[in-house]
This record gives sequence, structure tokens and C-alpha cells, in this order.
Amino acid sequence: MQNYTAIVEKCPDTGLYVGYIPGFPGAHSQAETLDALAENLKEVVSLLSEDGPPLLDSEFVGTQTIVVA
Repeated sequence: MQNYTAIVEKCPDTGLYVGYIPGFPGAHSQAETLDALAENLKEVVSLLSEDGPPLLDSEFVGTQTIVVA
């Protein structure tokens, strides 16, 4: 079992949740609910991993709040 961190945003134009896994080429999806998005991302990762574990482009470190005065 492998854990991945997904970045999730909500599109203001469509109202859809959009998610991607940083550093994992092709691991992105969208859905109307967060639960559906999680299921979609699991399916995408499973499909992309059929030939073995992915070679990640980068490693997710975290988020940072930037204050601009």
C-alpha cells in the first residue's frame, strides 16, 4: 500500500473539484464531490501503476502561507 498526497482545488467556473498528485505525471482528475474525486484519483493511480511503481518527478513537502502586504 502506497500513500500519496493530492492537491485539491475547486474550479470557480465549473464548481468541480480538481485534484492532482504533485510529481506524479498524469495523476490528475476532477469530480463533483470530494469522495468521488478521491475514488477517481485512486483509479488513475492504479492504472498508472500497472507496470510498477511510478518514478516521481518530485516529492511533496508541504504548503506554505505567503503574506503580501
